[in-house]
Amino acid sequence: MKNIFVTGISTEVGKTIASAIIVEALEADYWKPIQSGDLDNSDTHKVEKLISNSRSVFHPNSYALKTPMSPHAAAEIDGVTIKLKDIQSPKTNNNLVIEGAGGLLVPLNNKNTIADIILPDYKIVLVSRHYLGSINHTLLSIEYLKSKGLQVAGIIFSGAEHPTTETIIRKMTKTPIIGRIDEEPYFDQNVIKEYAELFRGNLETL
Repeated sequence: MKNIFVTGISTEVGKTIASAIIVEALEADYWKPIQSGDLDNSDTHKVEKLISNSRSVFHPNSYALKTPMSPHAAAEIDGVTIKLKDIQSPKTNNNLVIEGAGGLLVPLNNKNTIADIILPDYKIVLVSRHYLGSINHTLLSIEYLKSKGLQVAGIIFSGAEHPTTETIIRKMTKTPIIGRIDEEPYFDQNVIKEYAELFRGNLETL
């Protein structure tokens, strides 16, 4: 069984949609360790609504914080301290998709960041979305993970195609490309299923 950690080069780059596609493609379980804000319509709720298979299980957050801010700030407002020892992967016999919060160096407390909850056996999928500075953010994310002894298993591009950006990232990182999620007018179960079928082969070989 694989544990697939989905992270992004920044916030709002498409991690949740990418996570839904991976969950559907592999009929995997889903876990968002830390949710900040919008607890009535959390990322877990969003992914669950986009999934059409009956096998996936949606595991509870380790921390569900009320304010839509960086986890360290949201936790302070809620009067709690995020501790790594309390973030334990749920027990499952299925593949597990783990969605991070924001980018790799989003702080959890005064010492730890999102990167610190990535375990050595996790397969890391990096979501990259084109914007001015996104090449730099993508390369920095990959190099930072390498510095921690972690390897990105694959990249998913999100948004409108930008060939020069995608080509240079491929050439400079030599990281497998899982696919690209287009700038769709909407995402529903049918759209997610179409992408799941498109990406399945590359995901199964991670």
